[in-house]
Amino acid sequence: MRTSILALSLLATGALAQAPSTTHYPNKPVRVVVAVAPGGGIDTAARILVENVRQRLGQPFVIDNRGGAAGNVGAGLVFHANPDGYTILASSLSPITITDLLSRNLNFDPLAFEPIVVMSRIPNVLVTRQTLPVNSVKELLAHINANIGKVNYASPGAGTAAYLSAQLFMQITKTNLTHIPYKGTVPSLVDLMGGHVDLTFAQVAAIHPLYKDGRLKVLATATAERIEFLPDIPTLAETGVRGAESDTWNAISVPPKTPAHIIAKLNAAFSAALNAPEVKARYRSLYMTSGIGDLAATRKFVKDETVRWANVIRTAGLKPE
Repeated sequence: MRTSILALSLLATGALAQAPSTTHYPNKPVRVVVAVAPGGGIDTAARILVENVRQRLGQPFVIDNRGGAAGNVGAGLVFHANPDGYTILASSLSPITITDLLSRNLNFDPLAFEPIVVMSRIPNVLVTRQTLPVNSVKELLAHINANIGKVNYASPGAGTAAYLSAQLFMQITKTNLTHIPYKGTVPSLVDLMGGHVDLTFAQVAAIHPLYKDGRLKVLATATAERIEFLPDIPTLAETGVRGAESDTWNAISVPPKTPAHIIAKLNAAFSAALNAPEVKARYRSLYMTSGIGDLAATRKFVKDETVRWANVIRTAGLKPE
């Protein structure tokens, strides 16, 4: 009898010793894999947000930048990590929505990730080189139609917000632009200012200082309403191009099969951080807005965006590369 009681006590003690990894989450540092190189909008938004979450959960949230392949390198790493909440992903829309439609030989399923929150949203704007002989969207469309096959656009690569926004713009306006891919937003904007490419869709955070310095032209915002950072710039809808709204959004996600109570714990912490006045203020100073904290609303948003941009890709006839 005593032997049996002792054995049960040891089993119980062992079970309690193992419990903190799940029931007392988190009890050690959390690795945040940011699927871009340091310094971009995703990286900046993640660093601001996880610092607030760290204070709430009492454990370090360590940033690990893993850029490459439009976010697929970092996403693949997180997808195959232990789904225990200690390795999470900060990424743009592509790796958790439509990357399988654009990239061959993926080692993960983008639709199997569990979104936690939409971390941040940044308005996109239509910008051109300063020397392009247009000053409005109407003039731009006339210029494109008068120079068939000669007008191009820059983007950081297939699946990025700039690329998808341009595809949507072409479908709505029934125009054709030549794609010039770059390895990042910064080199594409450098060439835009240098007059080597004609236009791009870019985050307002990236172009606002350049616009103020007169180094490029902003023709319209890809937003439902005018934005406070560029109050004199019309929306695309105001110029007659309706349905072309897009923004650059970033999300926090976890691997498939992550336990529901860990998802709930992370969602509660990140949602509270998104609503923190200091986070909102820092985001605003960088031309960002807080994303979506509610878990059900986050999942619906990601699902709707997946369907929306998948339709754009299929309509464009794009194939995985």
